[in-house]
Amino acid sequence: MQSESDEPSKSPAPKFHPQFCSEDGDIVLTSKDGTQFRLHSYVLKTTSSWFRAMLSLPQGQESRTDVLFVDEDEETLDPLLRMVSGLPMLPVSDFDTLERIEWAAEKYDMAGPMSLVRILTMTAPLQNQPFRLYAIACRRGWHEEAKIASSQTLTHNLYDPELRPVLQRLSADALLRLFELHHSRKEVLQQALNKPPFVASDNVSNCGNCNAVIDYHTWRELKYRMIQEIETRPLGDTILDKGLIDWPEAKACWLAKCPNRVCARFLYDQEPTMRIIRECIDELPRSI
Repeated sequence: MQSESDEPSKSPAPKFHPQFCSEDGDIVLTSKDGTQFRLHSYVLKTTSSWFRAMLSLPQGQESRTDVLFVDEDEETLDPLLRMVSGLPMLPVSDFDTLERIEWAAEKYDMAGPMSLVRILTMTAPLQNQPFRLYAIACRRGWHEEAKIASSQTLTHNLYDPELRPVLQRLSADALLRLFELHHSRKEVLQQALNKPPFVASDNVSNCGNCNAVIDYHTWRELKYRMIQEIETRPLGDTILDKGLIDWPEAKACWLAKCPNRVCARFLYDQEPTMRIIRECIDELPRSI
């Protein structure tokens, strides 16, 4: 009797991707996790200069089908080959997957997939990850996408420790430009709030109605609060939507009156002042 150990070992049947298993395909790409993609070499030759150069080398005649082992996994090869084959694309929902496709497209010099990657960066939910979008856009020199992403980062505080890993992905130039954008909004707003028509909060003056001495400390405190707020959230929306109404500094400012009880006029017109502050914030730099 022949023992089980004496029986010839059987190799497992190859696992072909269901979308790439054409019987007449003359090339098989095997992913690093073992999935095989059978397709026509013509597709690779016409969409990738890397494959075109490699497949132009003299080939042996032992088999009509070439088997190539590549470094990418199935999750990366699937969308990449769909792009070059004209097959329907599956949704790409995270930047990790998209960046693997990008790296593979660059490696194999595939201009078509690279252009599709650029389009995908602006689709939901990827568009809701501005720092990842900014990183890939800066790396690729996609200026419009980088500007859009930089605007979207204005809802974040760059000094937040949770952002450190994604900021470390940026080049020094890209990182400096982002910090410059965030910082410039604070500086420009501060300069605007110190100029007319706003009062000079650092000085005392006389009431235009009764000539009483007025210290504009309530405006000074509100201005300081606005500068603090835009430093942590450079978009400035929290100043306009809630701050100028609910902050204690804002309430004190709008209720401030001339110290002369006979006069007792309000020192600040709330609605016009809020409108001018909104205009100042709307005019701040919005992108790199």
